[in-house]
Amino acid sequence: AAVPSQVVPGADPSARQLCFAWGPAEVLVCETLFGRRGGSPSRGERGPGRGVLPGVLTGCVAGTGEGGPSSSRLFVVRKDQDIYIQTLRKLFNESHGIFIGLQRSEEELAGKSRKAQLVQVSKNYRSVIRACMEDMHQAAISARDPALHSQYSTQVSILSAMELIWNLCEILFVEAAAAGPLLLRLLDWVRLHVCDVDNMVREVLSSENPSKHELFWNVVDVFVLQGRMDEARHLLSKEASANPTSVNMYKILDDLMKKMPVPSLGNTQTLTEMELKWQHWHEECQRYLQDGTFASNSHMESICKILLGDEDAILEKKELMTTWYHFLVTRLLYSHPTVKPMELRMDLFLGGEGSPEPLDTILMAAFEFEMHQVIKECSVALSNWWFVAHLTDLLDHCKLLQSHNLYFGSNMREFLLLEYASGLFSHHSLWQLGVDYFDHCPEYGRVYLELHIERIPLNTEQKALKVLRICEQRQMHEQVRSICKIMAMKALRNNRLGSALSWSIRAKDAAFATLISDRFLKDYCERGCFSDLDLIDNLGPSMLLSDRLTFLGKYREFHRLYGEKRFSEAAKLLLMLMTAHIAPCSFWMTLLTDALPLLEQKEVIFSAEQTYELMRCLEDLTAGKSDTEKFQDDDVESMKVEMLRLALARNLARVIVKEGTLEGS
Repeated sequence: AAVPSQVVPGADPSARQLCFAWGPAEVLVCETLFGRRGGSPSRGERGPGRGVLPGVLTGCVAGTGEGGPSSSRLFVVRKDQDIYIQTLRKLFNESHGIFIGLQRSEEELAGKSRKAQLVQVSKNYRSVIRACMEDMHQAAISARDPALHSQYSTQVSILSAMELIWNLCEILFVEAAAAGPLLLRLLDWVRLHVCDVDNMVREVLSSENPSKHELFWNVVDVFVLQGRMDEARHLLSKEASANPTSVNMYKILDDLMKKMPVPSLGNTQTLTEMELKWQHWHEECQRYLQDGTFASNSHMESICKILLGDEDAILEKKELMTTWYHFLVTRLLYSHPTVKPMELRMDLFLGGEGSPEPLDTILMAAFEFEMHQVIKECSVALSNWWFVAHLTDLLDHCKLLQSHNLYFGSNMREFLLLEYASGLFSHHSLWQLGVDYFDHCPEYGRVYLELHIERIPLNTEQKALKVLRICEQRQMHEQVRSICKIMAMKALRNNRLGSALSWSIRAKDAAFATLISDRFLKDYCERGCFSDLDLIDNLGPSMLLSDRLTFLGKYREFHRLYGEKRFSEAAKLLLMLMTAHIAPCSFWMTLLTDALPLLEQKEVIFSAEQTYELMRCLEDLTAGKSDTEKFQDDDVESMKVEMLRLALARNLARVIVKEGTLEGS
C-alpha cells in the first residue's frame, strides 16, 4: 500500500522530493529522486519489520518515473527511541511512582515542611537516575558487542549529565539554599560529580609511601580545591613525618587549614559573624604568605595562595579540576564563602575557547537562574522527554513556573508531560504509565488519552480488558463502546460466539447482539444444542438489550424448565414466545416442534385455549407460504406439519374430554 506523502516546503521539485507520513510515534521519511524527463516520485512502502538499532531504520525501495529508473531511501524515525531501551525501564517505572506520589501529596503542607518534602522528592528522582546509571554501567562492562558497549556507555554519559543538572537545579531552585549553606551544597555537588581524580587518589593512598609518590601533591591539591580539609591535612601529616625540615611550615599550614571558617548548616552563626571570622582568617593567611613562611616549599606556597583565593594560583590547577564549574565553586569557597544565590551571576570560566558544549550551556543557565532556558536547552540536548517532564513538574510544584504559559494554550508543565506520555504510548507495555501522566494534565490530558488509547493494539483479550477498565474508570463511554465492538468482531470472526456476545453486551450494541443471537439460534438448529450455556443462563437484565437476545435467553429458559420436568411452566413460556411475537417467524417451526413432546405427555399440559393458540400459529405459519414454497418444502417439513396437526387434534380431544368430565362431576 502506498504511503500518503507530502512535499516538504523548500524541497527542489526539479531534482528531489522529501516525502513523509506521520504515525502515532514515528515518521516515515522518503527521499525520492526524479528521472531526467520528469515524472512522479516513487513512493516508499512500509517494510514488514522495525529496526533494532537506535535511531532509524534504513532501507531501499525501487521506483520508476517516466524518464527512467529512480531510487529512494526509506527512513523510519522513531519518537523517543530511549523508550525501547530495556535497561531504562527502571527509570520510567520507578520515577512514575515518585511522580504519582508528588501529585497526591498533601498540598496543605506549607513553609519548611513543604520545602523539605519537595527536596526529598527531588532526591528520590536522583536516586533513580543514579541506580539506572549503575545498571547501565554494569551492562556496558559485560557487553561483548562493541556497538552495544558503545550504546550503553553513551547512555551512562547521558544519565550522568542528567543527574548533574538535576542536582544543581535541586540546590538552586528546589531547596533554594541561602547564603552560607549554598556554598556547602555546591561543594557536595562538585565532590559527587567530579570523579576524574578518584583513581589518582586511590593510587597514591594505596602506595607504600604516599608522600614520595609522584602524584602526592596533586592529590593534596585536589583535596584543597574541593574543600576536603581533613583529608588534605591527613596527607600533609605524612609529608611532615617524612621531611622533618618542613615540620614548622606544615604546622602553620595545618593550623590555617584547621581554622578556616566554614558556613554552618545549622544556622548557629549569622552571616556577619561568618564574614568577620573569614576576614580575620584571610588576613592571617595573607600575612604568612607575605612573610615568606612557605617560600622554601613551592607546593605549600601554592596551597596558601589557593586559600587566599588567588585566581591565578587556582587556574594553574585547572587540569586537576577538569571542569569550569569545579573552578567556579573553588573560587567562591576561597574568595566569597557567603555568596548569595543571585550573586552567582558572574563571568564564568569555561576552560577553553570556542562555543560551549550543550551541558555547559545548561549549567550556566542554571547558575544564572534562567529556569526556562534550562528546560529549553535540556529539551534540545537530551535524548528523551523524561528529564524535562519530571523536572518541570517538580519546579511547578515549587511554584516557580506559575506565570509561564505557552502561546498555544497550555502551560509548560502540561506540554512536556503530554509529550512524555505520548512517547510512552508507543511502547507495548509502558503505555500504562502514560495513562497516569495524562490524568494529571488538567487541560488537554483527557483529549490526549482518548486519542492515544484508541491506537493501542488489542492483541489479547486480557489486554483489551485492561484498556477497557481504564476507559470505564474514566467514564470514556465512546472508547468503551469502540473497544467492545472491536473485540466482539474479532471473536465473531474466530467463531467464538460466547465471547462475541459478551463483548456486544458490554458495548450495549443492540444490532450486533441481535446478529450474534441469530448465530446462536442457527447453531442450535444445526447441532440441536446450545454452546456457552453459562453465559446464556446468566444473561439477567442484559437480555433486554434486543428482542432477539431476549428470545435467546427465554428459549434457553424453556429448555431448562423442560429438563427439570416443569412441563406446565415450559408450555406457558413456549406459547408466550410465539403469541407475543418475540420469536422470529423463521423459528416458529422449531418452537412448534418443541411443543410435540409436551402434547404427547400422559398428563394434559396445554389447555383448550392454549391448544387453539398453537393451532392458529401453525396455520399462520403454513398459510404464509406460497404454493411454490410449499412444493419446494422437503418431506421432513411436511411430515412435521402433519404430526403437529395430529398431536394438536388429539390433545384438543383429550382436553375436551377432561374438561367435560370435570364439569360433570
